[in-house]
Amino acid sequence: MRIQPGKDDLEELTAAWTGERFGSGRPRVPDEVLDSLRLATTEEAWGYLYRAGYVRQFSGEWRETHPGTVIVGRAVTAQFLPHRPDFDAVVVAAGAREGHLESDRQNSWVIETLENGDIMVVDIFGKIVEGTVVGDNLGTAVATRTGVGAVIDGGIRDLQGLQRLEGAVNIFHRAVDPTPIRGVTLAGINIPIRIGGVTVLPGDVVLGTPTGVAVIPAQFAADVAAASEDTRVRDVFGKQRLSERRYTSAQIDVATWSEEIEADFQQWRAARAGEER
Repeated sequence: MRIQPGKDDLEELTAAWTGERFGSGRPRVPDEVLDSLRLATTEEAWGYLYRAGYVRQFSGEWRETHPGTVIVGRAVTAQFLPHRPDFDAVVVAAGAREGHLESDRQNSWVIETLENGDIMVVDIFGKIVEGTVVGDNLGTAVATRTGVGAVIDGGIRDLQGLQRLEGAVNIFHRAVDPTPIRGVTLAGINIPIRIGGVTVLPGDVVLGTPTGVAVIPAQFAADVAAASEDTRVRDVFGKQRLSERRYTSAQIDVATWSEEIEADFQQWRAARAGEER
């Protein structure tokens, strides 16, 4: 058994991604794409993915340590299962072979793998009591390592301490409880997991907003970012033309503009780009 898949296994698991990868084999969506996606809305991401046939990419009903802070990052996935002694012994032995100390809590094993721009995404089967994956100490480690945060389908503790974390970090979670994590065993890191009704693969791009969590497969990240930017630019154009009373709201507020309006938009966009240069 391995706690994390080998490089070849991760590449096979995420074969739809053809770009750069981390040494582990996990997809590495470029930083500039992540930066662009910070301006995207959940609805824009969801709409693009839905049209692409990925209809189960959103999970809602979250609490946030920093409400309103949008986070975007590459998923490092982890799954915990209810504790079973014989299985836990196998995991401890496998962890030792991969350099993890038995004396460390297994949630710390996940945190040790995180890099800048990552989001720790944890399936702990919605467990709240004794399902608190991070408190203020481990939360600080997550924030320091990633600069982003986490999505935890379970509990957290030390909320007041976590809320004092500085920077553009946010930890999405289901609820808060004072108990420490126990009664669970780590089933794997960077494996397919389930968050709500969403399957998350390592390297997926996670977009966390006040609406909820959208999970963007790595191979679609750049296209979602481009589509979101196009929507924003079209919105500026449409509002400008409405304020000028050049078109009616019925003409602008449609799924597809007429050929006349589309041509006007393309000309306006080219002129705008020239001015920005």
